[in-house]
Amino acid sequence: MVADIETLHKHLIAKVATYERHFHKTPSVESLAQLLGNTLYSRRFMPYYAFNLLCGIDQQGQGVVYGYDAIGSYDKLTYGVQGSGSELGAPILDNQFVGHNFLVKTLPDNVQSVEDTAKDIINSIAERDIYTGDGVEVVIIDKTGVRFKREAIRRDWKIALSIFPN
Repeated sequence: MVADIETLHKHLIAKVATYERHFHKTPSVESLAQLLGNTLYSRRFMPYYAFNLLCGIDQQGQGVVYGYDAIGSYDKLTYGVQGSGSELGAPILDNQFVGHNFLVKTLPDNVQSVEDTAKDIINSIAERDIYTGDGVEVVIIDKTGVRFKREAIRRDWKIALSIFPN
């Protein structure tokens, strides 16, 4: 699985580099969405074992997320979730960002509250899913650029060390 993901990633980087050399510009997120879909579909009989999310800013300046299956079918989403904890995370995202079961739902109005909610969701998943790692990389994409933040999510081992020092 990791080999498929790395191979797909290298293949896409090479295609984007070729595009940039030929056209002297960066491809749009819509073009990348189509490229990824076509690349996955071209291997449909021996697919890359990778389930992808492609995120970016579209030509209208709005955030966009594309979700893919292994053979290249994709859809434009409001938000997406992939990975071993996706079954745990999707209902929480539905509740927090769609507003199911709320009489009056107010969506977060700033980046910090969305980031805090996302971290809470990841921590909740990490408590229940053994395959979720010990850290999270939060990527914030907006008109000013892309920012990366890395944080620890499994803090229970630190508590255990303080309770049982030896």
